[in-house]
Amino acid sequence: MSKELIFYTNPQSRGNTVHWMLEEVGQPYETRVMGFGTTMKSPDYLAINPMGKVPAIRHGDVVVTEAAAICAYLADAFPEAGLAPAPADRGNYYRWLFFTAACAEPAMSDHAAGWKVDTAEMQRQFGYGSFEMTYDALADWLDGRSCIAGDRFSAADVYVASLLNFGMAFSVIPRRPEFEAYVTPLLERPAKKRADARISELMAESDPAVM
Repeated sequence: MSKELIFYTNPQSRGNTVHWMLEEVGQPYETRVMGFGTTMKSPDYLAINPMGKVPAIRHGDVVVTEAAAICAYLADAFPEAGLAPAPADRGNYYRWLFFTAACAEPAMSDHAAGWKVDTAEMQRQFGYGSFEMTYDALADWLDGRSCIAGDRFSAADVYVASLLNFGMAFSVIPRRPEFEAYVTPLLERPAKKRADARISELMAESDPAVM
C-alpha cells in the first residue's frame, strides 16, 4: 500500500511551487488549505511546521517543509517521474536548486523590501553578495539553456522557474531576456497548467478570511 501524501498549502503562498511539483510527480495527494494566522497557527499544524507556515507535506510518517526541500524530496521519493538526474550528475541540480533557495529568494525579498546591499563589507555579510550579483550569476547560467541542470527538466526547474515567474510578475525581478526565454516554455507544461487550474479553484472555494 502506498503512503498517504498530504499537502498543506494556501493558494496565495509559496505552496504554489509545490503544487506544480506534485502535479509533475503524478501521484495522488490530499490538499489541505491552511489559513494565515488561523489554522496555520493551530497546535495540530504547529506540530507539523513549528514556523506556522506553508508549504509542508506529510508522506506517511515523513514531514518535509520548505519548498526547495519538498521538491527535492518528492523527486527522490518518486523516481519514476524522472525529476532528478542520476546521482553522479546532480552537481548543477543541487547547485542551482539551493542557490535559488539560499541566494536568489532572499536577495529578491530584501530588494522588494528596499534593503540595498551596497558596500563591500555588507556584501561579505550577506550570503548572496548583492541583488545584482545574484541575478547576474543566474542570468549568465541560464543564457541559452532550456533546463537548469543538464538537458532534462527536473525538480530544480520547478523551483527556479516558479521564483523567476513570481518575481517578474510582481516586478521585483527584472524581465531579463535570459529569464523570460527560460521560464516561458516551462509555464506551458501540462502539469503546470493543471496546478494553476487547481490553484484557481482553491482560491474560489476558500473562505476570504483565510486568504
